[in-house]
Amino acid sequence: MSEPITAAVSDRICNHMNKDHADSVLVYAQVYGQAKSAVAATMESIDAEGMNLVAEVEGASTPLRIPFDHKLESAKEAHHVLVEMLKQPGETAQG
Repeated sequence: MSEPITAAVSDRICNHMNKDHADSVLVYAQVYGQAKSAVAATMESIDAEGMNLVAEVEGASTPLRIPFDHKLESAKEAHHVLVEMLKQPGETAQG
């Protein structure tokens, strides 16, 4: 599972997050994307440097880019970083 974050890996991660962890994706948008009034969010893509979300903010689809605090080396590391971001909201990737 230490494969690089390719387009196929990004799709797999996004599908999993949107299907099974939509509440977490919303936290990423609200906390790290500074979209505090977002009511829903989907993860569109993830790469070694960050993730792209689309949040529903006041009835409008709003694209958000959330950078990571360091470049990720693998899908496994992406998993760990995403979990850590939920444990310590606001500390991992402010900007």
